[in-house]
Amino acid sequence: MGDFQAIAEQFVDFYYKTFDENRPALKALYRPHSMLTFEQQPVQGADGIVEKLTNLPFNQVVHKVATKDAQPSAEDGIIVMVTGALQVDGQEQPMSYTQTFQLKNAGAAEGWYVLNDIFRLVYPAA
Repeated sequence: MGDFQAIAEQFVDFYYKTFDENRPALKALYRPHSMLTFEQQPVQGADGIVEKLTNLPFNQVVHKVATKDAQPSAEDGIIVMVTGALQVDGQEQPMSYTQTFQLKNAGAAEGWYVLNDIFRLVYPAA
């Protein structure tokens, strides 16, 4: 599998840089059987996922990653959990989030892709 921690680090850095600068380019990271659950809304397939991400109700976003945790998982996969803050459209107050990715190895020619992606905003406890 190689160094799962290094793969996770590279993936997270690439994913959020791409998300913040060119959301349509994220399509290369997903496959037809990939699934995203974004704030309880499930979407399947690369086309549907990128449509969801590009049609979010903001133009600019900056992700500030606080933590990245990774573990090897079944069938040559890596699970990655990220926490951080995101700032949308220049708003002063950032929002906290957590995102979990299940990465799968598609082989040397295709590399890694996102099989599962779960995103949630984290609200302060009441």
